[in-house]
Amino acid sequence: MPGYSEFYFNVDHGYLEGLVRGFKAGILTSADYVNLAQCETLEDLKLHLQTTDYGNFLANETGPLTISTIDDKLKAKLLTEFHYFRNHAFEPLATFLNFITYSYMIDNVILLITGTLHQRPIAELVPKCHPLGSFEQMEAVSIASNPTELFNAILVDTPLAAFFQDCLSENDLDEMNIEIMRNKLYKSYLEGFYKFCEKQGGTTAEIMRPILEFEADRRAFIITINSFGTELSKDDREKLYPTCGKLYPEGLHLLANADDYEQVKSVADYYAEYKAVFEGVGSGTGEKTLEDAFFEHEVKMNVLAFNNQFHFGVFYAYVKLKEQECRNIVWIAECISQRHRTKINNYIPIF
Repeated sequence: MPGYSEFYFNVDHGYLEGLVRGFKAGILTSADYVNLAQCETLEDLKLHLQTTDYGNFLANETGPLTISTIDDKLKAKLLTEFHYFRNHAFEPLATFLNFITYSYMIDNVILLITGTLHQRPIAELVPKCHPLGSFEQMEAVSIASNPTELFNAILVDTPLAAFFQDCLSENDLDEMNIEIMRNKLYKSYLEGFYKFCEKQGGTTAEIMRPILEFEADRRAFIITINSFGTELSKDDREKLYPTCGKLYPEGLHLLANADDYEQVKSVADYYAEYKAVFEGVGSGTGEKTLEDAFFEHEVKMNVLAFNNQFHFGVFYAYVKLKEQECRNIVWIAECISQRHRTKINNYIPIF
């Protein structure tokens, strides 16, 4: 009964929405980042993080701190929080939360296939997978030699099966085909998630629509730029674009025919939102990259999601903001450990 969602939303989802808003209050502020950037060692960083909502999350680490340990612990904390939401969620919130994990599942599958292609042992690859996207049959992914085999033997019983229909082919899994498969999976995933949010209607659709449209368009821009100088034809490139963004259909057609970065930038000029993103990109070393500009825009959109009540978008926004926070902390930790302080302030503040 879309339109009346606020009247009955709190019956099933009010507790979790209140909880996620409470967790959001613990996201690091600009002042926290300034203090972190002044730390001299990783131990100092650990001490400062103890004064925030992270508390004693590194307390059990007795040896010298490493970047990978910090990264793992940050992800483990997010995973604990997410599992709490997921375990206490009623439908349709439970399905919405599942959708959030599917993008991480896709990345994990691609990581394992690529690693296997380079003869890396599976035991070395699995710890590198994102914990939010782990699933039971994950380790068996490495035995498949082509996408059809991968689907029939392993993925048919996973949630990714629904997104795999466009990827079925007998082509061997080389680097080019793996990248094409990743983009086709993401296209199906984003379009499926978009339809699900539209079906929910009300404020959830209102908040998630622009967020997913941006995600779809970001992928279209990145696919286009990464395809320059490769064997990917313009027709094949166009088939990889998600069709649930603001660029669909005219913008995607223009991107498909673009031959260089300047032409991509001229397509973005037609859309005020993306024009601003591309204008913020610097060309020199140490200046803002396109990826950073996209991340900044994503952070702004996710922060705005908290301005409305009675919707599921806050859960998506929280996970994405925490993910950005993890990237920020790891970036600062990398700069500290490598004594490379000139770039330490290149993180993306959230509040």
